[in-house]
Amino acid sequence: MAQGSPETNTLESMNIVICGHVDHGKSTVIGRLLADTGSLPDGKLEQVRENCRRNSKPFEYAFLLDALKDEQSQGITIDSARVFFKTGKRHYIIIDAPGHIEFLKNMVTGASHAEAALLVIDANEGVQENSRRHGYMISMLGIRQIVVLVNKMDLVGYKQEVFDSIVSEYTDFLSGIDVTAKAFIPVSGMEGDAIAELTDKMPWYSGQTTLQALDNFQKEPPPVGKPFRMPVQDVYKFTKAGDQRRIIAGTADTGSVNLGDEVIFYPSGKRSKVKTLERFNAEPPAKFDAGEAASLTLEQQIYIARGQLAAKAGQPEPCVSERLRVNLFWMGKEPMVTGKDYLLKVGTVKEPVQIEKIVSVMDASELNSGQQKDKVEYHDVAEVILRCRHAIAFDTVETIPTTGRFVIVDDYEIRGGGIIREALPDEDQQMRELVMQRNLNWATSSISRERRWERYNQKATMIMVTGKRNVGKKTLARSIEQLLFNEGKLVYFMGIANVLYGVDADIKKPGADQTHRPEHLRRLAEVANILLDAGIILVVTAIGLTQNELEIIQNVVDNDLIEAVWLGDEPTDIQALHVPNLENMDQTLETVKAMLQNKGVIFKL
Repeated sequence: MAQGSPETNTLESMNIVICGHVDHGKSTVIGRLLADTGSLPDGKLEQVRENCRRNSKPFEYAFLLDALKDEQSQGITIDSARVFFKTGKRHYIIIDAPGHIEFLKNMVTGASHAEAALLVIDANEGVQENSRRHGYMISMLGIRQIVVLVNKMDLVGYKQEVFDSIVSEYTDFLSGIDVTAKAFIPVSGMEGDAIAELTDKMPWYSGQTTLQALDNFQKEPPPVGKPFRMPVQDVYKFTKAGDQRRIIAGTADTGSVNLGDEVIFYPSGKRSKVKTLERFNAEPPAKFDAGEAASLTLEQQIYIARGQLAAKAGQPEPCVSERLRVNLFWMGKEPMVTGKDYLLKVGTVKEPVQIEKIVSVMDASELNSGQQKDKVEYHDVAEVILRCRHAIAFDTVETIPTTGRFVIVDDYEIRGGGIIREALPDEDQQMRELVMQRNLNWATSSISRERRWERYNQKATMIMVTGKRNVGKKTLARSIEQLLFNEGKLVYFMGIANVLYGVDADIKKPGADQTHRPEHLRRLAEVANILLDAGIILVVTAIGLTQNELEIIQNVVDNDLIEAVWLGDEPTDIQALHVPNLENMDQTLETVKAMLQNKGVIFKL
């Protein structure tokens, strides 16, 4: 690729995605853009022309992009290739998104990095299924700058009425998805009409050329100017030579972070100031900006896990909720249905999720919108409400696109993706706010949680033993306590009655009244949180916990510090180790011990 002159190397750059139905001429348009802007490597155009002559093939500008064998053999673009060219105003990165219906997944990957889009429609074939699907997906990915190229005008005799008909049809379609094209341009990629210059073949058109339309796109503000967001990828600890650092690592999606900045981790609300910025085997930087891999340590040793979202105090906060209103595009062969668990991935968080409600479904190929359906089928575009098992941190796509996009995983494959439009309230919102206030005002010990774990040779964990009445929950709990105590662990059994008649005395009512049960569980979790912070393995009993009730506790106590055991028949929907009975206590204790070893609570000898 030809290099820009020293003065052009200082130009701004912009990512553009180009997409359209198969064989509508995207590659030809890109080839023309490269040739007409002088952006090809020296001699490349002549080399391709000579290859065509030797093989008795007519030259096409699309051949300039056919570098992949699969493209040459199948005649279709199968990956999101990137090509580069420049104008007098800026450098462009053109993301060539696939047009074939089977490669829409690749298009999602490509378009998610774009600031604007070119959508190509064949004047001879008109608006096709993928013309509409790609319009939907561009809209869903938050791209609002779109120019439509009506290509192959030479095949329809450069007739204005053909162009006007396509403009009318596609404008109606775009208005239905709340998108307005910045321009419609009649072009011929093969002949070069209206790519770099207007020609006399279309005297009825006096608008802008394709290159002018590109230069008229507005550059996105730099992500460094947005609020700081860093999804936590992992937390590393080094123990050699007494190194006590806990390095929190991720990539700064937006904004920047400096030494001394106060950072808050969502959804937990834990906060601390940045003590150091770290780089592997290199001098530490003065700051980390958007797009950079970032590693930092904190002044206070707080427990942070993968999937949390770091933000800076004093800047707009991310959203935190279990319920999200989203637009999604489904690409799974099996429909997406209510009542089934899927995996939602936003940033570094992976969270079980279900459809709570399908608001409406749009069939992109038929242009039917607002249908009421009980499932989201292959290639449907839908507005749905998702409910996560636990609250997650995110932004709406209008606020920060990088933390407002998601994918849905089913059976270890990406089956869908889309954008988050709104955070919806959920019943645990007030409880989360109380926990965040607690974390904000928590008086931190000078001895970290991890140092206590090392000293006690155990990971502090809350073992919840639950089941129906009179099945032996306390017997099992005390036996687990005795087993761990005999092995030298710091362990404590606490029946829920210890809390009910003490901390909960003000709300304890006689009989089986369940009115205050959520508050009982919250207070139990707060007591447990203190004991866990002290490094203790806590064994607790409670009657008939459901998954929702367990999640009340998980809102207060870090999720990975809780292990549940269901004793007896007919368990609720709780995610727990199931122990049918206590007929063989030794075997039961071995099973529980193996679980604790596998989870890293205690260690195998």
